[in-house]
Amino acid sequence: MNLPILPTAIVGSYAMPPWLERLKGEYFARRISGRDLDEIYDTAVKAAIKDQEIAGIDIITDGEVRRDNMVDYFVERFPGVQIDRSSKKFYYDFYDTSIRNKLPMASLGLVQDFTFLRNFTERAVKYCVTGPHCLTKRINNQFYPNDEALAMDIARLMNLELKALAKAGAQFIQIDEPYYSGFPEDLAWGVNVINTLVEGVDAKIAVHICYGNRYGKPSWEGSYRYLFPAILKANVHQLTLEFARRGGEDLDLFKEFDAPFDLGLGVIDVKNEEIESPELVATHIRKALEVTPAERISILTDCGCFHLPRDIAFAKMKAMVEGTKIVRKELGKG
Repeated sequence: MNLPILPTAIVGSYAMPPWLERLKGEYFARRISGRDLDEIYDTAVKAAIKDQEIAGIDIITDGEVRRDNMVDYFVERFPGVQIDRSSKKFYYDFYDTSIRNKLPMASLGLVQDFTFLRNFTERAVKYCVTGPHCLTKRINNQFYPNDEALAMDIARLMNLELKALAKAGAQFIQIDEPYYSGFPEDLAWGVNVINTLVEGVDAKIAVHICYGNRYGKPSWEGSYRYLFPAILKANVHQLTLEFARRGGEDLDLFKEFDAPFDLGLGVIDVKNEEIESPELVATHIRKALEVTPAERISILTDCGCFHLPRDIAFAKMKAMVEGTKIVRKELGKG
């Protein structure tokens, strides 16, 4: 699918509507059925797709509105992981989970949700998965000798699913690994895990690394310098980082280390409700163009829009699109 220069996308999640929060609560209280909730999810996904299309976004996600959080949606599907169902009182909470035996290989059923997304838009689509390092940090490991061994088996399991997604038509797959920023000492083996995860997957692979977005707040602070040079060994096509909130100083790392990746440039701060101007977005893009050619840059939100009110998230997307158009016109590509 042909995309314009500087293609736009949200990182993954769209705004979680308050009515959907309430209905998830009704499900956990057993006042509505799983079938009812699935129909509600279908409606919410269609609305997220339509908002992105109207805003002018080039690469569409399903808004991740089916997901209670970025962990449980995946861990619940892992065979052999034991889940304490009583541990979750609110949909956004994490389940208490544990593993006591070797993780079996099995289908995770992600293709169904991807196919739904693909069927309801004619634009390019992206499917996002939480990476093995992040998932490992949320599982009580009672079998494997260390986190690396567990993460590697999760990567082998999810590799089968990524191959199935690519076969089903997923051209863009994003791996979310926010916990790298909290555990930088894991990066050396974390990159090996990523390479196992993506081995033989016929799709454009991006890795999104941020500083956390739990309840709309950063979990860690710092510089992306810790990623380099270890991240250069990752067999991925794009590195997606947050720059709007943190500033663009770390952009120079791409030039300093001659990074082989395309740049996923975060230009929208999702941790506050102030709506950026298109000119501010354009300024962020111009700064990135000083270190990376336009042909290797995608324009994104810093992180997911999950915690933003829907009207704010939509307005921020519009500003991102309009700011990108300014720069495209300056490049003679508008």
